[in-house]
Order: sequence, then structure tokens, then C-alpha cells
Amino acid sequence: MYLVLLIQQYLYLALGFVALGIEVWALTDCVRRPGTAFEAAFKRTKGFWLALTAGAVVVGLLSTLSSRGGFNLFQLVAIIAACVYLADVKPAVSQTSGRGGSSGPYGPW
Repeated sequence: MYLVLLIQQYLYLALGFVALGIEVWALTDCVRRPGTAFEAAFKRTKGFWLALTAGAVVVGLLSTLSSRGGFNLFQLVAIIAACVYLADVKPAVSQTSGRGGSSGPYGPW
């Protein structure tokens, strides 16, 4: 029984570090983007997304490095906020700032 709990604790720790990596990725991407690109893409302001992704990183750090461990509700909200930025805001802002990568005949790919 103790072995199962130990495996579960290490699994939650690994998931916490993966989530923390995603949150840091979202924050660093948000910092690099120009503020005008957010308004041009009709998204919220850069300050809003900076606060949201920075808060997600702080929650991820506190949740991952806490002595209790586990994947709690706050950590779930933090990873969802970072994923919303990466899945919705980042592509839209990339297209407006000209950093979208290669363009094919039907748009960026």
C-alpha cells in the first residue's frame, strides 16, 4: 500500500512540473509579444494576460513545491489559464505581429 502511495506522489509531482513548464512557456511568450498585437488581434490587453500567466506560474510553483503534493484545484485553474493563452491568444497575436511562421497558399502552417 505504501508503494502505491509513493508512486502516486511521484506521478503528481511529475504532472506538477509538466504543468509548471507549460505555465512558464505561456508567461515567457506573453512577455515577448508587443502590447499592440493584443489589441490588433481583438484579445484582452497584454497586462491582463501577463497578470494571468504570472499568477498561473506562482500558483504552479506553490502547488508543485508544497510539501503536501497532489494536483489541486488551484493548479488545475492555473494550467487551464496557461493553455487558453497558448491555444487561443498566442496564435492570434502571432498572426498580427508577423511572427506566425511560414505561410502557405491557404494561410500560415
